Amino acid sequence: MTHTVHFRLEQLDNPAMQRLCGALDANLHTLARALEVEISRRFDQFTFLGEQAHAARRALEALALLAQSRDISDNDIQLAAVEAKTADAHYEAQTHEHAYHFRTRRGNIGGRTPRQNGYIRALLNHDVVFGLGPAGTGKTYLAVAAAVDAMEKHQVERIVLVRPAVEAGEKLGFLPGDLAQKVDPYLRPLYDALYDLMGFDRVTKLLEKGLIEIAPLAYMRGRTLNGAYVILDEAQNTTPEQMKMFLTRIGFGAKAVITGDVTQIDLPRHIKSGLKDAREKLANIEGIYFHVFTSEDVVRHPLVQKIVDAYDAADANTSA
Repeated sequence: MTHTVHFRLEQLDNPAMQRLCGALDANLHTLARALEVEISRRFDQFTFLGEQAHAARRALEALALLAQSRDISDNDIQLAAVEAKTADAHYEAQTHEHAYHFRTRRGNIGGRTPRQNGYIRALLNHDVVFGLGPAGTGKTYLAVAAAVDAMEKHQVERIVLVRPAVEAGEKLGFLPGDLAQKVDPYLRPLYDALYDLMGFDRVTKLLEKGLIEIAPLAYMRGRTLNGAYVILDEAQNTTPEQMKMFLTRIGFGAKAVITGDVTQIDLPRHIKSGLKDAREKLANIEGIYFHVFTSEDVVRHPLVQKIVDAYDAADANTSA
């Protein structure tokens, strides 16, 4: 199957970018030959086309780390290509070998794509998981299903679902009601997922008992969440300070899932996304898992995948 993958390297300075790409993009041509893909570049935007497009993107990320401190050799490129191909093959074997699922009142919830299966495996095996990808890939729904499953198995005592209340064009001040009522529409997708997985009556009872909490991110400051399954949704709209604050709320016996789409940031342009910042700072910390979805994992209307691809391609062609 031929894949098209768009990727942006925002944090490399010009010397590192030159070391990564090589003279006249010679290193990119070497990587393209090694993985039998097509690679095109426009400034810091890269597009990979071919069956090994995802492996090529993974190899380029590994090479970018090296380029921050030294030149890239042909041996570096060949090694990165082999490691990326091996990781892809291992990933496919793992996700096809096991049928991972969550147990809910609605029944067993499983993945519909290999990456969704891999995401479920990560949610089951890691205490902190970042789920990144476009709308419709199931990253939030599956995270809520994981929380419900953990509560049903008495692995956690409560579920805490959190969202930043960032305006996407509208102003909170113009909405009626107090602060809780103003931010309630931002939390509605989390309510919907819970109702679907547990039923309205049970969710209502657990909310009344405080065993399920749905709140804006600002309400998390100063708290320690022990024995909780905590989900931060729409994390691309956090600031680095808010992301650090959230991650340091995690207590003993807790699990945390952070989901978001870095192409849907509603923050002012001069403010860096806390999700991007966390991916850069925490990528190499053992025990934290980053899982990336693509448009191929969209499980909404078939046109959604085409819409995501069209916007990604337009962004890659127009970004400076």
